[in-house]
Amino acid sequence: MLLSIITVLMVFFQAQIIGSYQQSEREFNRVPYLIQIGFLLLLIASILHVLDRQLEFTTRTDFQCKYKLKVEQDEVETMRGINKILLENILPAHVAHHFLSISDAQELYHERYNSIAVMFASIPNYKEFYDETDINKQGLECLRLLNEIICDFDKLLLKPKFSCIEKIKTIGSTYMLAAGLNPGKEDNENKDFTKQEEHNVIVLVEFAIALMTVLDHINRESFQRFKLRMGLNHGPVIAGVVGAQKPQYDIWGNTVNVASRMDSCGEIGRLQVTEDSAKILRNACYELICRGPTYVKGKGTLTTYFVKTPFDGREDNY
Repeated sequence: MLLSIITVLMVFFQAQIIGSYQQSEREFNRVPYLIQIGFLLLLIASILHVLDRQLEFTTRTDFQCKYKLKVEQDEVETMRGINKILLENILPAHVAHHFLSISDAQELYHERYNSIAVMFASIPNYKEFYDETDINKQGLECLRLLNEIICDFDKLLLKPKFSCIEKIKTIGSTYMLAAGLNPGKEDNENKDFTKQEEHNVIVLVEFAIALMTVLDHINRESFQRFKLRMGLNHGPVIAGVVGAQKPQYDIWGNTVNVASRMDSCGEIGRLQVTEDSAKILRNACYELICRGPTYVKGKGTLTTYFVKTPFDGREDNY
């Protein structure tokens, strides 16, 4: 519009020059030359104005499309971040990264490990505590306390020294853990492999003592007398994810079965280990108590040991 006004003003300012030029034209020209020039200039100005408006419209449309695309990309990145957080809460970080980086989510994920330390920690006397009465709101208060215990156990995993430990799952009041589940960290060299194996066993024993400390603190606050019964073993395992709608990360193998038996046939308030794990702990200067030949369901008779902890022999009265 501004261009059209400027064009009209130019025509009127130069009217005398154009008029002089018009006088040299033939008399039979019925339309004054000034009007012809003005009309052509207005026509050109109108075309330029239309092109300018069209360019402005195209620019605005392009900007809106780019803005909308950026918003959608930000939403996709946000959803990807949320999915990553959710997956890492369900699966170990390296497993979550595997599923986020592949196109076929139905692909079976599995890893074999030469030596993983596995521990089961259960609270046998929780079953005695659980009661579905009106006082406990049909068991809700009992469940609330169990949730507090498990959440406090989970918080221990955030400590840097326990970063190699992975919580596998909880089964009722049983807490299942494994140390060393990190692909690519196992070395074929015997020296490095042995060192990693020792570290996995020792860090789980330290975690077991930390669990006892946390449970002792909860007992003092809730006036309870819960005690842990724990079992530990190390050896080869296979790890993988099963399920599509609710995928679950788990580990399998004889190592896991024996660790579970070390818990189930153990004693309340003590950590029971196999003979192979006991050798590693003895070399690390841990005090062990030989339990002797112990019948282990499905495995026959095994020589087992109890790890001496600061909580052995304590009688708590709350």
